[in-house]
Amino acid sequence: MSAATGTGGHGARPGGPHGTATEQARRRTFGPLYSRNARAVISRGLMATRSTNWLVMVSGFFEPVLFLISMGVGLGAIVGDVQGPDGTHISYAAYIAPALLAVSAMNGAVYDSTWNVFFKMNFAKLYQGMLYTSLGPLDVALGEIFLALLRGMLYATGFTAVMGVMGLITTPWALLMIPASVLIAFGFASLGMGITSFLKTFQQMDWINFILLPMFLFSATFYPLGVYPHPIQWFIQAMPLWHGVELLRQISVGSFTAATPLHIGYYLLMTAVGMLLTTLRLRSLFLK
Repeated sequence: MSAATGTGGHGARPGGPHGTATEQARRRTFGPLYSRNARAVISRGLMATRSTNWLVMVSGFFEPVLFLISMGVGLGAIVGDVQGPDGTHISYAAYIAPALLAVSAMNGAVYDSTWNVFFKMNFAKLYQGMLYTSLGPLDVALGEIFLALLRGMLYATGFTAVMGVMGLITTPWALLMIPASVLIAFGFASLGMGITSFLKTFQQMDWINFILLPMFLFSATFYPLGVYPHPIQWFIQAMPLWHGVELLRQISVGSFTAATPLHIGYYLLMTAVGMLLTTLRLRSLFLK
């Protein structure tokens, strides 16, 4: 009897010597918010991508390439050279290529952090199951956003390689477009996941496309900002995609101005707000 008591009968609790998952979460530095195990979410996402979503990921790469060929080469033959960020004249294809790279980073990140997250949250109930374990909402947010960033990085690397093949890269600075694209994807992914947590129906999800389309058309992607009236220019400069387009255009020719850190700071702030919003929303929804 005494042996049984000494080996675990007297002070033992369910879940082993460290207690249950809930009790372990309370003792963590960040409490139930973070267990430092986002890699579990990433591993699950990579396995799902290999089995079902790889074709969708590959197809997303070709969209900006087709735009570059049709608009840059086709329309570029009519437009001719245009003024670049440093004041020199460049081909129309070289002008729109960095903008299309920013659009590609945005679209890849938004797809993963909105439609993908919407299905997992409202139909598969995946996050609810994850948060019943020792994982915290910050683990889930970091894992899902990392997957979106990985997709954005793959798109950026492939598109930059296409630009090189087409002779649109003229300076080593252009290689920095890849990490800059990841920063753009980070901003859209973190904020997109937080916003998606408020949406409950497919009809509400249509608002995402309603917002993305004007950004794509009016963020100086195909035309200089100066062609628009001043009130519209102010509106365009408030949109996140414009900052990404301008940042990548500057990097593509190695021309940096006082506005460069402002573009970077915009996305850093956007990322911080998005991460905070996503973490708080997941906690509110699933850790009641």
